[in-house]
Amino acid sequence: MTRALFIIDVQNDFVEGGALGVEGGAAVAAGITRLLEAHRDEYSLVAASRDWHSGEHDNGGHFAVDAEPDFVDTWPSHCVADTPGAEYHPDLDTTGVDVHIRKGQGVPAYSIFEGTDDAGDRMSDVLAARGITDIDVVGIATDHCVRASALDAVEHGQHVRIFTDLVAGVAAESSEAALAELGHAGVVIADSTVLAGAAS
Repeated sequence: MTRALFIIDVQNDFVEGGALGVEGGAAVAAGITRLLEAHRDEYSLVAASRDWHSGEHDNGGHFAVDAEPDFVDTWPSHCVADTPGAEYHPDLDTTGVDVHIRKGQGVPAYSIFEGTDDAGDRMSDVLAARGITDIDVVGIATDHCVRASALDAVEHGQHVRIFTDLVAGVAAESSEAALAELGHAGVVIADSTVLAGAAS
C-alpha cells in the first residue's frame, strides 16, 4: 500500500468563528475524523499540516500590518504559533496522524510541501522514504492551501485525488476555479465515497 492522506490546515482559526474562518470548516473536521475511523488502514501514511506563524512580525509580508489585507497575498493575523487559533480543530481526531507538518514559520507558506515535520524533514523526503505514489487531499481551504498542496503533490509525481465533501473554501467562485485548475492539472476530483467503493 502506497497511498497517503494529506489533512490540510484543519485549525481553529480556519473554521467558523476563527480569525479566517470558512463556512463548513467544522463539518470538514468531523468528516475527516469519520473517514479515518472507517478507512485508516487504507493509508500507509497520514500527514497533517498547520500554519504556524510568528506573532512577532509580518511573516515576510504574509500578515497585513500597515494596510488592509487583500486576502490574496496579505491576511489578518492568524494561526500564530502556540495559540489556540493554531491548534487543530477539536472535532479532528489526530491520533491516526503519522506526520505533523508546520509551515509558514516566519514566511508566507501555503503548501504542505513548504513546511517541515518535528524532525525538520520536508514532505517530499517523507513521501520518498515511505514509497508513496498516491495521495488523497482533504482540509481547508480549497482555494488556497488545499489547492497549493495538491498542485505541489502533482509536481512531485504523485497521483492525487481531492475529496470535495471533505474540503471547505473561502469563496464558492474561487473554490470552483481551484477545482477546475486542479482537474486540468491531472488531479482526480472525487468524494470520499470512492473509498467505500474500493473496499467493497
